[in-house]
Amino acid sequence: MSILVLVRHGESRWNLENRFAGWVDVPLSEKGIVEALDCAKYLKSVEFDVAFTSKLTRAQTTLMLILSCQKKTGIFLHDDGKENEWSLHPMRVDENEMPIYSSEALNERYYGILQGQNKQHAREIYGEDQVFIWRRSFDIAPPNGESLKDTYERTIPYFKENILPALENGKNVIVVAHGNSLRSVVKYIENISDEDIPKFELNTGDPVIYDHKMGKFNKRNR
Repeated sequence: MSILVLVRHGESRWNLENRFAGWVDVPLSEKGIVEALDCAKYLKSVEFDVAFTSKLTRAQTTLMLILSCQKKTGIFLHDDGKENEWSLHPMRVDENEMPIYSSEALNERYYGILQGQNKQHAREIYGEDQVFIWRRSFDIAPPNGESLKDTYERTIPYFKENILPALENGKNVIVVAHGNSLRSVVKYIENISDEDIPKFELNTGDPVIYDHKMGKFNKRNR
């Protein structure tokens, strides 16, 4: 049996300001740091073997704070170029270290024209009903942005190709990412319908834990 833990990053400065962050690389707020440290303490008894995260700072910082309570030292691995060549050491990753992989596939949904806007201000400009449709429908995107369906279609292939094989090999995996990329993963794992997934929410810094055995996921109760 292996364990999969999904964590939405701690509160960011733009969560605090009620703004659409999307791919804007916003750092954690003070509350977000506390949430990540609380999550680290809660997960201390789980010994992770591999970690996955997005390319955005708020997710990577949350992951680093969580891993600060782990026995193994996390090391970011890079795919190509000088980062890959110059970050090598004799063992690449030894038994006391944990590989960390980052990918844009796990980034937050791209919000297009909404990105950077205060959510209430956006409602005043475009109308409350229209903003609600852009935010909560599965397959309708804001202009120049992504829908949840678009996010699902880039996140799930990465999950199948990279994260699922680690679980099938008996590895305990942590994924720290964003509300919409993780909602995509939960939709896939739990087979949530297109109609119901917009109602599903993940709290910042609050882990969702699954046991994985023989190709099946069982969600733990908190």
